[in-house]
Amino acid sequence: MVIKKILSCLVIFALSIMISSCSDTIDSVQAFNTNNAPIPKVDNIAEVAPPKLIQELNKTFLSKQPQVSIISPANDEILSTTTAEVKLAIKGLDIFKNEELQMGPHLHFFLDDQPYQAVYNTDEPLRLSDLAPGTHTIRVFASRPWHESFKNSEAYAQTTFHVFTPTEDNNPSGSQPLLTYSRPQGNYGAEPIMLDFYLTNAPLHLVAQESQEDSIRDWRIRVTVNGETFLLDTWQPIYLTGFNKGENWVKLEFIDDRGDVIKNSFNSTVRVINYDPKIKDTLSKLVMGKISLNKAKAITIPTYRLPPEPVVEDVIEEEEVEVTEGETTSDEAISEEIVEEEETTVTEVNPVVEEEKTDITPEEKTDEDVVNDIIDEILKEDSEVSQEEENKSLEEIITEEIMDVPPTNSEESTAMDIEEMVN
Repeated sequence: MVIKKILSCLVIFALSIMISSCSDTIDSVQAFNTNNAPIPKVDNIAEVAPPKLIQELNKTFLSKQPQVSIISPANDEILSTTTAEVKLAIKGLDIFKNEELQMGPHLHFFLDDQPYQAVYNTDEPLRLSDLAPGTHTIRVFASRPWHESFKNSEAYAQTTFHVFTPTEDNNPSGSQPLLTYSRPQGNYGAEPIMLDFYLTNAPLHLVAQESQEDSIRDWRIRVTVNGETFLLDTWQPIYLTGFNKGENWVKLEFIDDRGDVIKNSFNSTVRVINYDPKIKDTLSKLVMGKISLNKAKAITIPTYRLPPEPVVEDVIEEEEVEVTEGETTSDEAISEEIVEEEETTVTEVNPVVEEEKTDITPEEKTDEDVVNDIIDEILKEDSEVSQEEENKSLEEIITEEIMDVPPTNSEESTAMDIEEMVN
């Protein structure tokens, strides 16, 4: 069992050595770390994690392997004019600029040691004018919207041409490692600020250390920011904080194991950048997380459309919550109106009944009508009077009837008139 375990470990170790020796250049973002301290002297500058929003957007490009090529001018071509047209081509990546956010996948175009120019369209050639006589080198590689370079080998293209005649300037050796400084560049409105570069012909650390014939036993990228220096031994972007407001200077150097700059054009490059927190461009919003992921996706896909916003039903609920005491909601108002209408309808029936009852009650009679009624009543009762009451005189009967009538002013006067009539 022990022998089998030892053999398994030896097989795994041998395979790892074979895989490492299959390539003599770095072709991914990973490289072998060493035991050397990565940050020998730093007081203000610090490395932090990439912004979360950028990490999410980067998922769109994980499987992308762009292929960049320079169609013209041809390598080692001699031009008889100070003007040149550069035609570029790219496959495997759609480059564009979102109109609203002013960002998108693009190309970094370098002429000699000048800062790069962002290219978002290869349909039209780039026109270079007022070129100095002598040798010039063009370098181009594919970039993500936030200016991070793609690290696959085909994402990079390079050509060297001459205006009138070749010279030694701007003429990098194809057999030596080459550093292309990319970021930081220009103006920034938020930290952290990304530092990124592209490496060409850089041997893997383990291969360089084991090869006795290789002139470069190992390599590092020496970074200096405002005088503070640290070393990088991996090929990947890093995000830094601690920049001063206003101008800052950044220097990148491709050095060997002895700390000397590897002799080749562009292997020592310095840039001046400006940091102003008042800048509110899209990159600053991405870094600070001040833009939604759905909206930011528009810089990664040319045909991307924002999903429709869902209907916000909470607005009605918020209005109901804001109702104070003494106020009624629209639903309560409607219900109250319905109740009032029903109550009004019921109360309208009662007057009709009352009117019918008032019609039954007799109208107020005049004095003459009262007298006639009394006489009619007397005559009616007189016929029904028994034999025992026949001896009563008419005067007594009338007097008794008159006494039964309620004493009103009009009736008193009427009784007096009746007595006069009888007498």
